[in-house]
Amino acid sequence: MGKVQRISSTNLEANFQEVERALTDQEAIEESNRCLYCYDAPCIKACPTGIDIPAFIKKIASGNLLGSAKTIMSSNPVGASCARVCPTEELCEGACVLNNSTKPIMIGNLQRYSTDWAIKNQQTLFQPGPANGKRVAIIGGGPAGLSAARELARLGYAVTIFEAAGKAGGLNTFGIVSFRLPQRISYWEVEQVEKLNVTINTNTKVGRDVKVEELLESFDRIVLAVGMSNVPNLGIEGENLNGVYDAIEFVKATKSGLLSGEFIGKRAVVIGAGNTAIDGATCSVRLGAENVKILYRRTEEEMTAYDFEYEFAKQDGVEFRWLTAPIKIIGNEEGEVTGIECVRMKLGEPERDGRRRPIEIKGTEHVIPVDAVIKAIGQSRHQKLIEAFGLAHERGVVKINHETYQTSNPQIYACGDIVFGKGKGDAMVVTAAQQGKQTAYSIHQHFSVTENA
Repeated sequence: MGKVQRISSTNLEANFQEVERALTDQEAIEESNRCLYCYDAPCIKACPTGIDIPAFIKKIASGNLLGSAKTIMSSNPVGASCARVCPTEELCEGACVLNNSTKPIMIGNLQRYSTDWAIKNQQTLFQPGPANGKRVAIIGGGPAGLSAARELARLGYAVTIFEAAGKAGGLNTFGIVSFRLPQRISYWEVEQVEKLNVTINTNTKVGRDVKVEELLESFDRIVLAVGMSNVPNLGIEGENLNGVYDAIEFVKATKSGLLSGEFIGKRAVVIGAGNTAIDGATCSVRLGAENVKILYRRTEEEMTAYDFEYEFAKQDGVEFRWLTAPIKIIGNEEGEVTGIECVRMKLGEPERDGRRRPIEIKGTEHVIPVDAVIKAIGQSRHQKLIEAFGLAHERGVVKINHETYQTSNPQIYACGDIVFGKGKGDAMVVTAAQQGKQTAYSIHQHFSVTENA
């Protein structure tokens, strides 16, 4: 891990450079030659997008980097991003047969090596299919939306993406910290989709800039892939003080260069213990914060962050306060955060998601002096948009046929975070990419059956 500089704002840019070093040419060749190229390889089965991992690694060993990149990206339209953010030790590398003897193949690093080569050499990997006269609108330009668009375009559909943000890429562009996933990687994946004649309308929010009725009338099919919205309120006093941040917007600001020296020498706390909370904490360290704490009302066992994210935060010096819940954010006369009042918790009976319910312990109130509070307690849902389309949902989670990805309106499909429920689940970038692909194939199958009937 690269050393984090905490001295001045001049070090901030260096702090946000990629932590993981890329493989050299020699290291990539040596590592690819370790692969056994298994028949019926377990690593393929462990990859949600089904990348032919032995094939792409063998192509590295033979010097065919274009073929290697195509093998990766044909299965995973956001394979360059996933090379950096996938929990590979739980997926492909965790299934590698070499775990039983030496150490697993560095599949993620080799995937990065191939896709980095394609990016550096400005490769266009795929071409659009012959036009079939069908039009599909995709709402949301994140991993699920981009993947659906890429596959549909290759199958000959005229695809238009409606993206509310100023740039497409969703989570990969704005929501994952730069020292894990630089924006240039996500931008390249977006460009690969655009080169298939996919139209991407940015700064375009459905329901505000374009009417729901217009989409229903103008397109043969609609794919809802908007992900999730902002972090909800904590519901405690002091949330409107200066120095209280939404974790999603906070990470976005670091990726957009909107935060400079505000955190140098400050004390920050992050509320929550998921991957976004880890991102908020490690970003705070890199922005120069003197002390960073994560407060979580449950224990280490119930936290939803990946193990490698947890270890990364600890290496960065982030403190964890388990069984601690905020009850009030304290400010001064100027409206700036000066502290956070908390209470100790204990765990009761399990809730619906299987985690034990936190219960407040009376008389344990205490104040932690802080200068900034970052809220990372999950994300709210796009319920207003879902209801504008008249779709069946459960508290903002769209109900779908899990084989076809069709919603209660057969003209509309949904994939990605908008169909994921509470808890860990499968809400990973790689799973969203796979759902986007499957949605595209489901649409194509419908029209193929209809035309052949």
